[in-house]
Amino acid sequence: GVQHCVQGDYEYCHYMQDRFNDDGWGCMYRSYQTVLSWYKLQCYTGKPIQTHEQIQKMLVKMGDKKDSFIGSKQWIGAMEAQMLLDEYLGVSSKIIAVTSGHDLEDKGRELAAHFDNHGTPICIGGGVLAFTILGVEYNQESGGIKFLILDPHYTGGEDLTTIQNQSKKNACSGIPSVGWHDVSVFRKDSFYNLILPQRPREI
Repeated sequence: GVQHCVQGDYEYCHYMQDRFNDDGWGCMYRSYQTVLSWYKLQCYTGKPIQTHEQIQKMLVKMGDKKDSFIGSKQWIGAMEAQMLLDEYLGVSSKIIAVTSGHDLEDKGRELAAHFDNHGTPICIGGGVLAFTILGVEYNQESGGIKFLILDPHYTGGEDLTTIQNQSKKNACSGIPSVGWHDVSVFRKDSFYNLILPQRPREI
């Protein structure tokens, strides 16, 4: 297969970062922050990466959540990430929805094209977990696909050796912090939404 991956730099945003405890509920917040960091590091925006509280306040202001959402430990999903990207950065996203995680096996061509054309990290939410997809390895002949997943459920420090250690699994997700997986990493009995942020057109 051929690897199609994120183009450019990003920050790995994960549980417990910046001394903020979101263990057990903050995975999509972190996946969204990782996407924001890509736009910032590619100099498409000068805006700071939003905190959990700023994210919650924006969703309330947009009318998506009630006031009680601010300061809560309520999780968000991929659709909220899509709304936030649009509101905060003016970035539009393509949405892929599948009724079963295993249907993602059929999305190889589409996901490969995304990384080739846009090169942005993908937010995926489903089965009560969120991940960031950094790339796919796709075989056009066989249709075989593997997914490079950055796992926001990591709770440790900023040590690359630990983060890249394939035998160290994160408690919440059961997978390493970063690594290649086949489609079985996604649950067959869960639907998933994927948010494919679009690269801004050069003016």
